[in-house]
Amino acid sequence: MVDNRFIYLDNAATTIPSKEVVALYNEIELNHFGNSGSIHKLGVDSLNYLNKARESILNSFGVKGYKVYFTASSTEANNLAIKGYARKYSSRGKHLITSNIEHPSVLECFKQLEKEGFEVTYLKVNNEGIVTPKLLEQAIRKDTILVSIMGTNNEIGSINPIKDLSAVVHKNPKIAFHVDTTQDVGKTKLDYSDIDMFVVSAHKIHGLKGSGALIAKQTLSFEPVISGGGQEEGNRSGTVSVALACALAKAVKNSFPIKNMLEKQDFLFEKLTKIPGISMNSNKNCSPFIVNFSLTEKKASVVVEALSNKGIYVSSVSACHSKREPSSYVVEALGKDEKLSHNTIRVSMSKETTIEELEIFINELKNILETIK
Repeated sequence: MVDNRFIYLDNAATTIPSKEVVALYNEIELNHFGNSGSIHKLGVDSLNYLNKARESILNSFGVKGYKVYFTASSTEANNLAIKGYARKYSSRGKHLITSNIEHPSVLECFKQLEKEGFEVTYLKVNNEGIVTPKLLEQAIRKDTILVSIMGTNNEIGSINPIKDLSAVVHKNPKIAFHVDTTQDVGKTKLDYSDIDMFVVSAHKIHGLKGSGALIAKQTLSFEPVISGGGQEEGNRSGTVSVALACALAKAVKNSFPIKNMLEKQDFLFEKLTKIPGISMNSNKNCSPFIVNFSLTEKKASVVVEALSNKGIYVSSVSACHSKREPSSYVVEALGKDEKLSHNTIRVSMSKETTIEELEIFINELKNILETIK
């Protein structure tokens, strides 16, 4: 431990839940526990809280003409959006477009749809990890029905030009634009009305695990991914946790307005670029919440473990696949060699991260790099 406390720099994997959100969850779960589908007083009471949560989320994102579908995660929300939409509208065409650095919850959906007869174009990002509007425009065909491009990459923090990409997509009225906004909520300035479908994960914004949502235009329909009692207007079966929904709404509301993190990003870039044996994967145009670099001489996993022993928590590769995938396909997509893609370290901050904590991290990182073999 450092100074008898820990320094948490793995916020892109999950955040520390806020006491306010936890308190609200406990209050709702204990006092408004009725099934929102029941017609008695307790059920109606729960339904009212559920509807207020939906309204709060839409207000926080500043969108009208959208619906909120509660899910267990943004992974599930991405699955509902991509597979649900593609299957529902397959009669219009079976060509889909995404990028080669999407989160696994997006890429695996497209791989599954390919097995079902859909054709997928995987756009290559440039050396900054961005999909260019020109490349997207060239990929669109008459039978294209869905484009899915993430807002902010979860590993390197590259930010796609969503407004420009949306303009390209919406030249074609039959194409829907889905954006994985898991790493954008509360971190990136977006006009969500440019997007047809986007997602939120509570535990990425100081909420609770097991809670997420798909926010989609009212005009869109989906083939259900989960079958059952027909909850969420038939799109996502399963009894909705009113407490989780209300806690999610609170977490979303608290994530705005977006805090300026440039000072912290500048500090890390200034310090890291002066340390021998470090090659930067993120750049100054990336999200200031995520800074990713590779080690040219030392083994990243050893350094991450050594930092952990000091009470400093960062990650290597993505938390969603780091235990089974030794290399970063995102860093490889930037044109980096195999050695660099195997030795990545991600520092991901929250708005609560302090310069003092980053100073301690840098000093400990220097000491570890100088002492380990």
